[in-house]
Order: sequence, then C-alpha cells, then structure tokens
Amino acid sequence: MRRITLSRYLIEEQREKGRINADLRLLIEVVARACKRIAIAIGKGGLGEGVLGDAGSDNVQGEAQKKLDVLSNEIFLEANEWGGHLAGMASEEMELPHAIPNRYPQGEYLLLFDPLDGSSNIDINVSVGTIFSVLKCPEGADPTREAAFLQPGSAQVAAGYAVYGPTTLLVLSVGDGVACFTLDRELGSFVLTREHLQIPPDTREFAINMSNQRHWEAPVQRYVGELLQGSGGPRGRDFNMRWVASMVADVHRILTRGGVFLYPLDARMGQQGGKLRLLYEANPMSFIVEQAGGSASTGRQRILDVRPAALHQRVPVILGSRNEVERIVAYHGER
Repeated sequence: MRRITLSRYLIEEQREKGRINADLRLLIEVVARACKRIAIAIGKGGLGEGVLGDAGSDNVQGEAQKKLDVLSNEIFLEANEWGGHLAGMASEEMELPHAIPNRYPQGEYLLLFDPLDGSSNIDINVSVGTIFSVLKCPEGADPTREAAFLQPGSAQVAAGYAVYGPTTLLVLSVGDGVACFTLDRELGSFVLTREHLQIPPDTREFAINMSNQRHWEAPVQRYVGELLQGSGGPRGRDFNMRWVASMVADVHRILTRGGVFLYPLDARMGQQGGKLRLLYEANPMSFIVEQAGGSASTGRQRILDVRPAALHQRVPVILGSRNEVERIVAYHGER
C-alpha cells in the first residue's frame, strides 16, 4: 500500500496541480509540526509539568485560560514566526496581531488560529483541537494592524484543523477538496488516510447545546422542535443529538458521517453577535465544510461572504449537511 505523507501530498498539490506555491506548502508543513508538538503536550496529560489546570489568566475574550491554551499559543507563535512565509499572525488568545520579528524575513501570507479549541475538555480527557486559516496579505497592507486580516472567508487560500483524540488527525483543504491525515507516532509523520471527504446532503444527526434552548430565536426553536418530534412529527423520521462541546470534534463527526452543527444567535448574544469567532473558527470550518459539499450559514447569510469588521468578531454558525442547513436558512427567511 502506497503511504502518502503530508509533505508528498503538498508537493503534488504544488508541482502537479499548481494549487499552491512553495511558500504555502512550507507554511502548512510548519503548522503541522506545531500541531505535533501540541499533540505531544496533550498526550502527557497529568505526567507533564504545567499542562493541566487553569492558567490563572483570561484571554482577550474575557474567558479563563487553561495552561494548555497558553502553551499551545506559544508553540504556534514560535514555530511560525521564523520561517519567512508569513507577514503576520493573529490568535484567538491575543488582542492584537503578532508581528514577525524584524530579524526574520517576511512572506506574503497571514495565519489566523485558535490554538486549542475545546480546552475546557482537557481535564476530562475529551477530544480537543487546533483550527487554522491562511490568507494572503493584501498588497501595501500593514500586517501588524488588524485591517490586513479583515477579509471574507472566501479569500482563504487554505484552512484546516487538528483533532487530538485517540489518534491525532490533521484535516486540510487548499481549495482542492478535503483530505485527512493521521499522525504515525512511530514515524513522526502525518500520513494521508482519507481523501475527497464528502458530507452527505441529508442526515439524521444534529449537534446543539440544548441547555440554551430557552434563549434561541424562533427559527431554531422551530427546527429543533421538529427534530425532537421524531417519526411522529413533520419530518417523519427520528433524529439523534450529539454534542461534544468541542467544535473540532463536533465538526469532524459531521465531516465523517454527516450531520448539522448549530451554535445559533440567542437572546443573550445580541450585542456580541454570536458565540463563535468568525476569523478563527467559523471561516476555516466553513471553508472545509463547503469544500466537502456541505453548507455553512449564519442563518441569514453565507458565512464565507461575511465581511469582518473586527479581529475578534463573533457570528452565529449553522453548518453541515446541505439540505438541513438550507432548511434552517429558509426558516430564518420566513420570519
């Protein structure tokens, strides 16, 4: 059996298909190495010094940080700042963009990342992950200012995520479909294990935090209410609910076997616009989902068409199997 490593896959995307250039290939390889370092730290768990527990600090969102949030952010910054592929970086954990030190060469790309998604699950040994997005730095833009990063998700040239679970996976799209790589721990390499992932257009699974039900808007109340009625309701069939509370894990399940993921707008989020961050979570995941044949919407507009107004902007997120997402969007349009 031919084993295709991530490096070989990227070289073929560059040389044979012309999808990416050498700098983008090398950038993705550096990101993958950072993910391997994070996987090692997570794998040590309580055996590692300074890995589990609270960091005693808050991030720019005002959320309590875990020690691994801080460690993962540092790993990403250190791994990517010296390679010469980046003009700048932005992290969910940091208020402002991270400037590339003057002693290193600058490239043409911008890297945005959530270094450790679902970190509240760390201490109970549930799957967590890393999400990343790559943009081109606009010509003449200052990569130390947030304006350079305020591009719609449709401008992404690559996006991906890592899942740190029973196996460590890297899921990637460079605009040529979606591929999944598994970390071979003995070799230390990501190896292609699935290619051309496709999300089924129909599903019987949905993922949503039901504890927020009383706060949802009417279209989401209607949609979930119909699902809960099962075969005796208007949908005429039973649905299963799954909720890991780690976006990476929930979206990966959908990418693997179909489903719909909702973190909708609710009455408590009106001023902040939603729960999930557009640039670090919604855009890269929507790029991947659309590349796999699914759909992604705020309920009112395609996520990849949203023009960001701020580096840490939040949006409602509804993504997954195309027919279910379209139904939810239609319910929003009937209001």
